[in-house]
Amino acid sequence: MDLFDLTGKVAIVTGGNGGIGLGMARGLKAAGAEVVVSGRNVAKGEAAAVSLGGYFIAADVTGKAACDALVTETVARLGRLDVLVNNAGTSVRKAPQDLSEAEWHHVIDTNLTSAFLCSQAAYFAMREAGGGKIINIGSMMSLFGTPFAAAYGASKGGIVQLTLSQAAAWAKDNIQVNAVLPGWIETELTEGAKAQVPGLNEAVLARTPAGRWGHPDDLAGIAVFLAARASDYVTGTAIPCDGGFSSRG
Repeated sequence: MDLFDLTGKVAIVTGGNGGIGLGMARGLKAAGAEVVVSGRNVAKGEAAAVSLGGYFIAADVTGKAACDALVTETVARLGRLDVLVNNAGTSVRKAPQDLSEAEWHHVIDTNLTSAFLCSQAAYFAMREAGGGKIINIGSMMSLFGTPFAAAYGASKGGIVQLTLSQAAAWAKDNIQVNAVLPGWIETELTEGAKAQVPGLNEAVLARTPAGRWGHPDDLAGIAVFLAARASDYVTGTAIPCDGGFSSRG
């Protein structure tokens, strides 16, 4: 359907060299978009770009200069920017009292500040192009608390509030901003969580009506929808993609 056709569109996916980001990048590419994946790991990023038939631009998106340069280089290479997926993320699994100040800032800057800075840079390119789509990646931890994810949960709760503010501010510029809240997805990050948190795998399976962990490609469809014309009247939402995890109290 034309409503989901991304031919001629250009997308950036931060943290797009693996996990959820790569799953979303695959969906955007399959729908016709030119896709730029970005991250700090050059070898991993270049391999992901080759697998996609896309592009890789190295960037540490915790800093404004790097975010500005990422957008500038994308527009210089491909002529425009239509879609930004703010997916860069990390976690430190410790009880709140055990987190160091440096660990707190590392998680907040990677997960939340990067989304603010990349969106700010993208705004001007999208406004110039007549509109655009920003997809911020939250989490089930945007809604629920866990004893081992204080910084991560705070950052992902902040993603939802940032999304609401951006949506309200930029609707007049034809820029739609939405958040996706993934559930428990099989990634390198969650493999670490399984290893560090006793009983996590069993608890996730017991609570998830779908009866399984998600896969990165399970996020491809929601990425295409929120990037495409089909969602032109959808903005300021936070959509769970979690196999029903959030449906259970």
